[in-house]
Amino acid sequence: MPPALPRLPRISKRRALQGSAAVLVVLGLLLWWLLPLGKSSPSGTLTFSTGVRTGVYQRYGELLEQALARELPDVTVRLKTSEGSQQNLQRVATGEADFTIATADAVAKYQRDNKPGAARLRGCARLYDDYVQLVVPEASDVRTARDLRGKRVAVGQEGSGVRLVADRLLTAAKLDPEKDITPVSIGINTMPEQLERGEIDAFFWSGGLPTNAVKELSERTGIRLVPLGDLLEELQRGGSPARYYRAAVMPADAYARAQHGASVATVAVPNLLVTTDRMDPALTEGFTRTVIDRRDRIGREVHAAQLVDLRTAIYTDPLPLHEGAARYYSSVKP
Repeated sequence: MPPALPRLPRISKRRALQGSAAVLVVLGLLLWWLLPLGKSSPSGTLTFSTGVRTGVYQRYGELLEQALARELPDVTVRLKTSEGSQQNLQRVATGEADFTIATADAVAKYQRDNKPGAARLRGCARLYDDYVQLVVPEASDVRTARDLRGKRVAVGQEGSGVRLVADRLLTAAKLDPEKDITPVSIGINTMPEQLERGEIDAFFWSGGLPTNAVKELSERTGIRLVPLGDLLEELQRGGSPARYYRAAVMPADAYARAQHGASVATVAVPNLLVTTDRMDPALTEGFTRTVIDRRDRIGREVHAAQLVDLRTAIYTDPLPLHEGAARYYSSVKP
């Protein structure tokens, strides 16, 4: 006869219920710890102000829109073309757009002029540098910016960053931007064709390297890039916002057919990803993360995007860093 099994103590219904409740509490705490139940993905619609249709800002915006569709699927991005940096800042500062790209000198001028909403502007990332390019026909007698006197020169649209730097460079070359040249207010979408047809004698452009419109022009007809590096010292005498310009060299292969193996000294200015303090921190964090994480993929078509560096992206001078962008950089600190 088998030995009798030991008697188990009786458990009251109350103690059983208490034990079940304790288990549920523990399971709940584990789920709370493992799953961010209270954290939802950013959602909504935002407007990104870009640039002229054939410019670098517009193509960058198109590729960023595709990346955001994957990274922030509940966010709808609308792209809005513009004349450039100055108009971009006005749109974001006044609530007409939510994010944009603008050059640091344009930001500094917007702040200095105390334009509407200037105090609300915030930086998300320092992106790539724009290189200032002065393009002339290969047979032109223009060898320096000072030789532009009396010429028909495209200087960018009124709301562009190109217009700012073109006027400053002409002034540094001792030329009056309104009197000593015939200024033509057009953008990169029409500059190359007008130069090719002989309707203008030169054009200024400020953009990442290479800019497709300039590259394609160099493959259709003979052009040259005029050095501008000799004007930097005089250019910087203007103080802020001119202090954001630095010496730069366009490598020989930027526009191989135009440069014939020679580098070109010029000036460069950083681009900033800009929003305002009105923008949701979680959305801004996700937006900034996408810009940094997807820089190589975007850079396959917009080569300048590959130059976005996590180590320097946080430096958005003259703008304070947005709270959401600051969260992102804190999360990726080594």
